[in-house]
Amino acid sequence: MTFIVVLAALIFLMLAAYRGYSVVLMAPLAALGAVLLTEPSAVAPAFSGVFMEKMVGFIKLYFPVFLLGSVFGKLIELSGFSKAIVAAVIRWIGDKRAIAVIVTVCALLTYGGVSLFVVVFAVYPFAAELFRQSNIPKRLIPGTVALGAFSFTMDALPGTPQIQNIIPTTFFKTTAWAAPALGVAGAVFIILVGISYLEWRRRSLMAKGEGYGTNLSNEPEPVDTANLPSPWLAIAPLVLIGIANFSFTKLIPHWYGANHELSLPGLAKPVSMQISTVTAIWSVEAALLLGILFVVVTAFKTIRSRFAEGAKAAIGGAMLASMNTASEYGFGAVIAALPGFLLVGKALESIPNPLVNAAVTVSSLAGITGSASGGMSIALAAMSEKFITLSQAAGIPLDVLHRVVAMASGGMDTLPHNGAVITLLAVTGLTHREAYRDIFSVTVIKTLAVFFVISTFYLTGLV
Repeated sequence: MTFIVVLAALIFLMLAAYRGYSVVLMAPLAALGAVLLTEPSAVAPAFSGVFMEKMVGFIKLYFPVFLLGSVFGKLIELSGFSKAIVAAVIRWIGDKRAIAVIVTVCALLTYGGVSLFVVVFAVYPFAAELFRQSNIPKRLIPGTVALGAFSFTMDALPGTPQIQNIIPTTFFKTTAWAAPALGVAGAVFIILVGISYLEWRRRSLMAKGEGYGTNLSNEPEPVDTANLPSPWLAIAPLVLIGIANFSFTKLIPHWYGANHELSLPGLAKPVSMQISTVTAIWSVEAALLLGILFVVVTAFKTIRSRFAEGAKAAIGGAMLASMNTASEYGFGAVIAALPGFLLVGKALESIPNPLVNAAVTVSSLAGITGSASGGMSIALAAMSEKFITLSQAAGIPLDVLHRVVAMASGGMDTLPHNGAVITLLAVTGLTHREAYRDIFSVTVIKTLAVFFVISTFYLTGLV
């Protein structure tokens, strides 16, 4: 019975997300409903002592990353830098390779720190124009964008500032650059298999006589590429963020040592912190801040009139995204405290390999919640200590565990109820029936890449 309660809470949250209800509201309702059915007297203590504690703790750690990433993405959009990058890549690669072009520009933007949602809006007009000129079926655009923006640059490539690569650092005391060789190997697997699949789909559909299509929805206006900034200037803040992130990752432990004690006259007692748990977060925050300052200084005239409204929109988006994930994190902490979850833990113990165990757990919860960061947060809130213990007992570096968990979070997360998938289809004017098949294929490729990385580690010892 207790296991059924836990399962029902997970299913309720999944259906609520799919129906479009706010996770901020539904996550605590699902968690406390499970507590009510298990131990009615524990509802109020579980809410204040577990759910709220964990939710607030998550926001304290990660909200600045959400905020700075959202503001940076908005400035890249307002400045015209994103359009300049897309236009330049089209010239460099050639408009005859539409799929490769769109995957490349999505990858550049997301690896440079631009949020996934901003990338969808920035790239779609160019993708539509390229696909129309080449008479490639429009319904392949969502799968192409998903491959470029929702896969290898989100959680596989080392150093990516996306939140899915940052969350594991505080649990495993790793950095955003964890397991670089394995991350690159996983990214290469996704790129090669993903583009091969999309090109096969393009050839097979066009061989049947299917073209771009007619009577389509949400067709964008032709893109005006006149008066765009220099592509070298546009890509500079993305490069700056990468270099700064790597540099701060090395410098922060040198500046502060293993532990730092903050002592100020107004503090009742010194504040102690373990630097390894915040190095990755501080590094990404500092890098994003430098990127923001660079765009403001170099494109001030362009963004000045729209900066206030753009900043408000970015802040609102960051608050919603961080609250959604924080609520799912609190939900996971409550569920993990229930007796029914002990059965889940015992079932997972039947998977003897620590990396496979972690991958299956995180990918499953990401699929259920429809959120990479949410599913990972639930899993790590509940089982991070077990993952660490099993990995250390097996002699597996925590850097490897970090990379596997991050990539697993971006595996089955893109099921039909995923917010990014719904947004992508809405922006492109396509339905699940028309275009989800290719998004799901990318999802399967992403999931297979996790097990490819695990196999590579055991076969080669690469980290």
